[in-house]
Amino acid sequence: MDGTVLVADDDRTIRTVLTQALTRAGCKVHATSSIVTLMRWIDEGKGDLVISDVVMPDGNGLEQLPLISQQRPGLPVIVISAQNTIMTAIQAAEADAFDYLPKPFDLPDLMKRASRALEVKRRANTPRTEPPEGEGDLPLIGRTPAMQALYRLVARVMNSDLPVLISGESGTGKSLIARAIHDLSDRRSLPFVVATAANLSTMEGPATILSRARGGSILFDEIGDLDDEAQARIVRMLDSLTENAPRVMATSQSVLTARMEAGAFRQDLYYRLSGVTITVPSLRERVDDIPLLADHFMARAERDGLGARGIDPQAQELIRAYSWPGNVRQLENIIRRLATTGGEEDVTRSEIELVLANQPAVEPLTSGGEGDKLSASVAKHLRRYFDLHGGSLPPPGLYQRILREVEQPLIEIALDATAGNQAKCADLLGINRNTLRKKITDLDIRVTRRRKLM
Repeated sequence: MDGTVLVADDDRTIRTVLTQALTRAGCKVHATSSIVTLMRWIDEGKGDLVISDVVMPDGNGLEQLPLISQQRPGLPVIVISAQNTIMTAIQAAEADAFDYLPKPFDLPDLMKRASRALEVKRRANTPRTEPPEGEGDLPLIGRTPAMQALYRLVARVMNSDLPVLISGESGTGKSLIARAIHDLSDRRSLPFVVATAANLSTMEGPATILSRARGGSILFDEIGDLDDEAQARIVRMLDSLTENAPRVMATSQSVLTARMEAGAFRQDLYYRLSGVTITVPSLRERVDDIPLLADHFMARAERDGLGARGIDPQAQELIRAYSWPGNVRQLENIIRRLATTGGEEDVTRSEIELVLANQPAVEPLTSGGEGDKLSASVAKHLRRYFDLHGGSLPPPGLYQRILREVEQPLIEIALDATAGNQAKCADLLGINRNTLRKKITDLDIRVTRRRKLM
């Protein structure tokens, strides 16, 4: 360890023990039994870390935390206290203490936490050379209660070692939330590794992932899509983690509890990953953030040289009314297209209608129950789609959009079932082979031939 530690405790034995241990570890130590002396040292700019008791003869260590934060932003404080109640721990956390330990404490544990605090302080004083937010990233922007609640949860869990499961629809920014947790945490100088199905395809895969992470963070992206073998390898990997193991996070578009009940996801893996569950709201659940996001994407498009345009109020109304099945990613793609192709100064309602006419009409279909007929499920989603337009009609061309949305997965699944044999697929569907070929071309469906037929 390297740095100056300020120790404040009215117990002489504790001051002596901490002074000796920290000095042997390579630190300079100033020790006092007075809160007034501690605050004077802090005001003079001394110290890279404070270790303070709560109850002192001339004051309360917890009550000084806001003042310390104001005078010396970024100075970590480890609170130690014989008042080892849950309220003391909560008060320390609310006052932004770096850490809290009840007395009697384990000296090696305290030394480990002190070393971590000094490292965080050192990194905070080092100019960061990381690039700004990537151009392909979805922004963490939003003033709605749903997003504010998400921000608060991220702030609470970012420096914890608990595994995090992040769920939400495609395009909501789940991976970005995981990256933010890593980048805002005290692991931010360590690697952030995204583990894919390919990384887990061999027995050596988990060990390779761990070696790459080096105590940083590992993200299992869309973990619900992994097969049984990959899931088993993750379970064995998590069971083998040591004390200095990386932080583990996972994202999932699917509802893992439902997959678990259906036998498609391992129960033991689910409980190992769901230490903290974060649900990222869909764009439909944060409608008031849509204008803010649209303006952000338009400004980004201008920085990229795609054009400088505004969005007129009527166009904004239509953007707010749309269901956005592709969420924030879909909104970004449309705004960038409008910035590139438009000729007028502001995006008009007619432009929005034209662009949305070629977009998916409804959310991905999900059955409300095992016995639901397809027609009932479609009817439910169409009603929701109309309701989301708030009394206005959807953009023209709805009939073809709905047919296309049902037709494409039908043909794709039929082709897969017939191993890519177009003659058999046409026969299965009851349509002419030339008609099938035209639809494959129009819908941009990829055909893969296989040997075995179902």
